[in-house]
This record gives sequence, structure tokens and C-alpha cells, in this order.
Amino acid sequence: MIEARGLTKKYGARVAVDNLSFDVQPGVVTGFLGPNGSGKSTTMRLLLGLDRPNAGVATFDGKPYTSYAQPLREVGALLDAAYLHPTRKARAHLHAVAASNGLSPGRVSEVLAMVGLTEVAEKRTGGFSLGMKQRLGIAAAMLGDPRTLLLDEPANGLDPEGVRWIREFLKHLASQGRTVLVSSHLLSEVALMADRLIVIGKGSLISSTTVDEFVRQFGHSWVRVKSPSMAALSQHLQAMGATLQFEDPLTAHVYGASATDIGTVAASNGIVLHQLADQTGSLEDAYLEVTNQTVEYRGAPK
Repeated sequence: MIEARGLTKKYGARVAVDNLSFDVQPGVVTGFLGPNGSGKSTTMRLLLGLDRPNAGVATFDGKPYTSYAQPLREVGALLDAAYLHPTRKARAHLHAVAASNGLSPGRVSEVLAMVGLTEVAEKRTGGFSLGMKQRLGIAAAMLGDPRTLLLDEPANGLDPEGVRWIREFLKHLASQGRTVLVSSHLLSEVALMADRLIVIGKGSLISSTTVDEFVRQFGHSWVRVKSPSMAALSQHLQAMGATLQFEDPLTAHVYGASATDIGTVAASNGIVLHQLADQTGSLEDAYLEVTNQTVEYRGAPK
């Protein structure tokens, strides 16, 4: 379990992380979301003791990361897959990482096979694609068979097969009771992978909840209605305070009225319905809604 309490980090006058507190539970994949510049990377560095906070504390199973004599046995992390010595071979890189924590050299072959890099183990990492470097970084994170994983954009550079692999791999690790925290901008992948979310903006906590609850709370819900008598139905719905957005003359998205209400109105007025379906917005819709006021960098419209 990861616990962060009151984490604060300032760079001069700029507050990168502002009194941030959250828990990351074992047994589930937790997505770590926030706009560019929101403090995600700084927070992960604070968790791992790579930066010193101005205030607050972070612990892994009750102890700071820096207090572990062999931290790779407790926490595996991938923050920058490109941070590799370009002339070192993949196997040699992992042997060096393993030796730094007193891990068995035999574990290197196991993690190479785990991430699908056995055939390129004797190649220099300078010739690796970004996706291959990501796999190597994940192999290094798994060397100590840790109880906790922290991964920053692990799917970056992976092909579609690789993206599916990392998704299933992390879900499998969580199913073993491990704590898994994944930072990503690929919201479609987070929706498929994560059970819980921690969302921050401008260094502060916005939400810590399940994915389903986050979408229900911040996403837009509506009812899709299709009827050959939509013009008449729309008048009745507007009279009860609902608003409609039309896809075409016979199909509308209805806001402010439940499917039950719409069905009752239609039945009471003899209106035939061809479709009546509750619709829920996506994780992307909910995320954009809740982080709208915390985005620091916006592109100009064309």
C-alpha cells in the first residue's frame, strides 16, 4: 500500500505539488491522471525519494522508500524508459541493476522472458525502439518481484500488441495482491486497465475514487431516444424540463429526464418508441470536465 500525506514541493515561487494526500490500495490497478504540468511526475519522484518534499511524507507498506536496504524487492519503478546506457546490452543492463540490490543473476533471464525481450538480450540498448526500451524498463522494475509497482506512461511507444500486453500484465499483477500505480495520458487504456483513479490538477487532489464512480459523478449521462413521433415527444419532454440534442429528426439525446420518465410520457400520449437507452459518458468526458480549470497549456484553435 502507498500512503502520501501532505506532500508539498516548491521550486522557488512555483508550487508543483500542494499538500497532496492519497492512498493506493493493493489488489487493484490505480490510474494516476492529470494534465501536463499537474505535478504527476514530481509526485512520483517524491514517492521514490528522488526529490525531497518541502513538507509531507510518503510510505510503502508503512516505510519510506529510502529506508529499504534492498528497495527493488519492495518497489519496482519505471519513470523514464529512455534513461539507458546506449552501449550496454540489455542483459548486462539488467545484471547491473540486479547486482545493485543483491538480486540473483538468474532472475534476469526470467524477466527478459516475462517482457518478451529474450531474443534481443545481447543487443545494445542504443538500437532499441522506444517500445523495446519500455519493455526493458518494466523488466528492471520486476527484477525484485516487488509488492508495489509505479509506472509512468508504460504504454508509451508500444505497438497495439504491446499495449494489450501491458494492460493484461498489470491487471494480472494486481490480481496477485500487489499495489499498482500507473500514470498515463491514454485515457482509453486507463478505462480498460484501472479499477481506481487518483486525479490531480495544479498539484492538488481533485478526486480519488473508482473509475465507475468517477464517470458517474463527473461524466455526462443522457437517454438516447428514437421515435417516429419525435416532434410530438420532444414537446412533452421540454414541458417537463428536459433538454434535447438531435442526431437526426427521429433521434435525440435527452438530458434531465430518466428513461423511466420518458417511457411513461410516451405511453401516456400513445407515442411509439423505437429506442430508449441510458447512455453514460466516457472516462475521457469525465476527465476533461473535471480538469478543465486546471489545464496550464492549451493549444490555439485553428
